Amino acid sequence: MTADSSSPDRGAEEHGSPAAESAGHGSRQAARESDLKEKDFERAQIRLAHLLEVETGYRSGSPFWAAPGEPRPAYDPDATTLTERRLAKVAELNALAPQDAKTLGLGAISFRTLERMAAAHRAEGLLGLADGRWTRRRSGHRSITEPVAEALKAVHAESLHRSKLSMRTRERMIHQYVREKYGPDVKIPHYTTLAGVWREWFGSNAPRQKYLRSAAAVDTGWGRVAISRPGQVVLLDTTPLSVKVLDDVFGEPISVDLTLALDAYTHSLVAFRLTPVADASIEVAMLLRDVLCPLPMRRDWGEEMAWHYPGVPQALVTELAGHPVAARPFFAPETITSDHGSVYKNHHLIQVSRRLGVDVLPARVMRPQDKAACERAFAGIQSLLLELLLGYQGIDTADRGADPEGDATWTLSEMEHLLATWIVRVWQNRALDQYAPAWDPGGTHSPNTLFATAAAREGISLQVPEPELYFELLPVSYVKIHGRRGVKIGGLWYGRDAAVLDPYRSRLSARGGMHQGKWAISRDPRDARQVYFEDPATGDWHTLAWNGLPPGQDIPAFGDARVKAVLQEAARAGLKPKDDTELLPVLLDLIARHTPVEVWPTQLSKKQRVERARELARARAAATDRPAQPVPSQSTPVPQGPAPVLRPVEIVEQTRSALAAQRRQRREQALSDRPKPAPLLADTVRAQNLFLLPAQDSHPNNADAEDEDEGGELA
Repeated sequence: MTADSSSPDRGAEEHGSPAAESAGHGSRQAARESDLKEKDFERAQIRLAHLLEVETGYRSGSPFWAAPGEPRPAYDPDATTLTERRLAKVAELNALAPQDAKTLGLGAISFRTLERMAAAHRAEGLLGLADGRWTRRRSGHRSITEPVAEALKAVHAESLHRSKLSMRTRERMIHQYVREKYGPDVKIPHYTTLAGVWREWFGSNAPRQKYLRSAAAVDTGWGRVAISRPGQVVLLDTTPLSVKVLDDVFGEPISVDLTLALDAYTHSLVAFRLTPVADASIEVAMLLRDVLCPLPMRRDWGEEMAWHYPGVPQALVTELAGHPVAARPFFAPETITSDHGSVYKNHHLIQVSRRLGVDVLPARVMRPQDKAACERAFAGIQSLLLELLLGYQGIDTADRGADPEGDATWTLSEMEHLLATWIVRVWQNRALDQYAPAWDPGGTHSPNTLFATAAAREGISLQVPEPELYFELLPVSYVKIHGRRGVKIGGLWYGRDAAVLDPYRSRLSARGGMHQGKWAISRDPRDARQVYFEDPATGDWHTLAWNGLPPGQDIPAFGDARVKAVLQEAARAGLKPKDDTELLPVLLDLIARHTPVEVWPTQLSKKQRVERARELARARAAATDRPAQPVPSQSTPVPQGPAPVLRPVEIVEQTRSALAAQRRQRREQALSDRPKPAPLLADTVRAQNLFLLPAQDSHPNNADAEDEDEGGELA
C-alpha cells in the first residue's frame, strides 16, 4: 500500500529534502520540537504511541509504565514478531474512521511507512514523526519580482526624506515607480502583500518620522555584536522606581529613579543607583566606578553571600579590596550601551569614558531591542520584588492603588539596602531559562554560574581601582589660583588657608593647549562645601574647603543648585560680598527657611521638602563615594566618610548653632579690643542728679581746702 500526501514518510522526505531547504530566501536553522504548535505536538505524540506499541508492545515504550490491558494480544512481544505487530498496526489504522485518520495524518499507511517512521524516530526523535508541512519553511513572496523589490526600496528611501506617509500612499508610489521604469505590463502584487513585505523588510509604521531618519543615519551596517565574555558590553538605563519611598529627612513619600548597569553576557546586575527625583551625570559616573569596584559585605549578610567564584581565592580578593567582598562580579567594562538621554550624552560622561578606556555605543533611537536585556531586567525586578512591597504604584496611573503614598513604609536607605541584598542573594542565583550560552543551549545557568564558567575558561583580570579614581571621575574646572582668596569654582572661593596652594598662588601652571596656564580643580556637584586639588609635586589629592565655612563649625551640606540660589538671593538683596564669609548668612537663612519643624506642615510645599531631601541624599551619596581618608590641606575640618542620617530636629539645631557661631565670629572680628562693661545703675543716677552735693573727695583742690580749715581753726 502506498502512502498518500499526508503520510509520515512523505512528511519526512519533505522535511529533509534539499529542495525544501533551498526554497525561500536565506538559509534555515534546523527545526526543533518547540516549533510544533500545540495541536501538532499532540498529533506527533499519538503517532509516537502507535509506533512504540509496534516496536515494544507498550504505548509508553516500557513495561514499567504499562497501561491497563497492555500488552494487547496482537502486540505482545513475547508471542508475536515485529513483522506481525506491524501488519496488525496497518490493519488497525486502516480500520479507523476517515475523519479520525485524516486528523492524525494516518489515513493510508503501509508496512513500509511504519519502517520509515521507526527510522525517522531513531534519527530525529519526536520531530521525525511530525509531518513536514507542520514545520514547513516560509517560502517568501514569489510575487515580489525584481522590479517590485527595486520599487519597494526606492519608495522606502523616498519616504524617509518626506513627511510621514500612509501605506496606501506608498502603494501608489510603488505603482508609479514600476509603471514609469518598466512599463504597465509588469504585474504588481495586491496591497496586503505589499504591506506585509514592507513590515518584514522595513519594520512597522509606528515610529515617528524624525526617529526613523536618525536611526537610518546612525545605522553603520555592522550588524549584531557577538558577546562572548563578561564586561564586553554593559547596558545602562534609568527608569522611575515603581515604589514610593520615604526620604530619610522629613519622612515624606517621594519618587526615585533606578539606574542599572547590566552585563550583557552573564546578565549580572553589576551596579545600581537610587536617585531622588532625577539623576545627573555624576551619578552615572559613580555607577561606572561601582562596576569596577568590588561590592563590600554588609553587616547582616551571611557567608552564602560572600565571594565564592573559582579561580581567585576569597582571601586574595579581600586583601586586594581591603574589605570582605560580596558575590557580585566586578570588572573593567569594554563597551557601554545607553539610550539618548541627556544624562548619558553630556561632556562629563564623555570625559569619564575616556578616563576609564570605555567605548560608548549608543542605542539606536526608538530601537528598544538594542538594550532589550536591560528592559527585561527592569520588568523582572518589578515582578519578582517591587510588586510585593507596600507603596507599589504600578506603571500606569489607571492601575494605581487607592493611596500608594500613604502605604509607603520603606525609606530611601532601606530600599537601597533591600535592592543590594536581593540582587546578591536572589538575582545572581536565579535560573536564566532564555539566556543559555551557545556552548550549552539546553543547560540551566544563572548569572553567577555564567561568570564562574567564564572565569574558569579565560581567567579573571582583577583590577581593583585606587581610591583616587573618585577624584579623577569628578567634573573638572580650569581656573587660576588667586594670591589671597584661592580658587573660584561655581561662584564660590575655596582654599584661602590651604597650605598646599602657597607654592602656586598667583603663578601659571605648565599646562598647555586649550587651558594653557590654568590649574585643574575637581569638584563634586552633590557637595559644594569643598573641592579637590592634585599637587603636581607629589601627585596627592588635597581637599580645599569653602572660604565661607566658619572655623571649628560644620554646616549642612549643599549642592550646586543651592549655590545658584544663594548667589541669586545675594544679587536680589543688592549684596556685593568682598569675601565668601558674607554669603554664609544668606546660605544659612535659605537652609533654615526650609528646615524648621514648626513651619513644614503649614508654610512649606511638598516640592520644597523634596528638594531639600534630595540635596541631603546626594550629599550622603557623595560622602559614601569619597575615599575614607583624603589628604587634609587646611585647618578647617571637612566631614569625610558616610554622613549619618539626621533627623529634622537635629538639622534645625545644627543650622541654628552654625548661624549663631557665624554671627559671634563677625562680632568678634568687628571689635579690636574687649568692650568695657556698662556702669551700674546707682552710679548713673548719681551722675544725673542736680541736687546731690558733691562728695568731699570730688573737690578739685581738696588738699588746699583741708589746709585752710586747719589754719582757720588755729587762728
